[in-house]
Amino acid sequence: MNSRASLPASVQTAFVAFALLFSVTLSVCSRLTVLVRLNDGQITEELLEADSEKDIITVEFRQTDGTLITFLSDFKRHVKIFRALVLGEPEKGQCQYQALCFISHLDHGELIPSEAMARLRQKNPHVVRSADERRGVEEFTMNAALNMSRSWHLSTHIHNVCRDARDLVYTRQQDVKYWLDKGVEGSIFEVFPQSLNVTGLKNCSSTTDPWQPCACSYRLNLEWFPCQLKYCRGQGPNPYKCGIKSCSKSYHFDFYTPHKQLCLWDEDT
Repeated sequence: MNSRASLPASVQTAFVAFALLFSVTLSVCSRLTVLVRLNDGQITEELLEADSEKDIITVEFRQTDGTLITFLSDFKRHVKIFRALVLGEPEKGQCQYQALCFISHLDHGELIPSEAMARLRQKNPHVVRSADERRGVEEFTMNAALNMSRSWHLSTHIHNVCRDARDLVYTRQQDVKYWLDKGVEGSIFEVFPQSLNVTGLKNCSSTTDPWQPCACSYRLNLEWFPCQLKYCRGQGPNPYKCGIKSCSKSYHFDFYTPHKQLCLWDEDT
C-alpha cells in the first residue's frame, strides 16, 4: 500500500508542491526558481540559492517597479542582509540606480536550515506560489552604520552584497550590542550621534530642500520564503521531513540620509 495514500489531503498537496530529497551524496549548492505573486498582484520569478558548506541562503527577485531585492542569511555569523537596488530618476539628477543595505542579526528559526534548503526540489515549477503564513511587518530604526572596509569581521558576505551601497549600509544599536557580546570587532560600527537620530529629524517626504538631511523610510516585502520544515508520518514509527511551510514578511526601515536627493521614492509613499 502506498504510504502517501493515508496522508491528509492538505499534507499531500504540500508534498506535491515541494519535497526534500535525501540521498547518500549531499548536494552542497542549489538554485531554485519559484514563481511568486507580489503584493500588487503581479507575478515575478524568485531565485533561491543555498550553500550548505558556507551555511547561507539567498533570496532574490525583482519588484514591479524594477527594484532588485536581495536577502541573504548567514547562519554561521547570525547575520541577515537586505539589499535594494532602486532604479534612479536621471531627470531628477539621480544616478542610474541607488543601493541600500540593511544589516541585522538573524534569529533562530527565521528560515529553514541551509542544508535543508539545498535539498529542496520543486514538483510543479509553473505554479504561482503564495505563502502559507503571513508574518506581518517588522519595524527597524537604523541608528548605526558599518565600515565596509572592515565588514568582513562581521560577515564576509556583506562586502559582496553591499559594495554598491557605499556609505548607505545601516544597522541598529541593539544589533551592534548583540554582535559585540559575541566578540565581534567594535571598530566596524559607527553609532550615529543624537543629532542624527531619525526620531529627531524631519521626514524626507516633508522636506523641501533636496540637499537637507532627513529621515528616510523604505519598505520591502519578502512574499515567499521557506520558513519551516514539514514532517509526515509513514508506516514507520518516526515522522520524516517531507516538505516545507512558506511564509511572507514585510520589513520597514527608518534611517538617516545626508540629503533628500537620496530618498526621492519617499515622496510617493
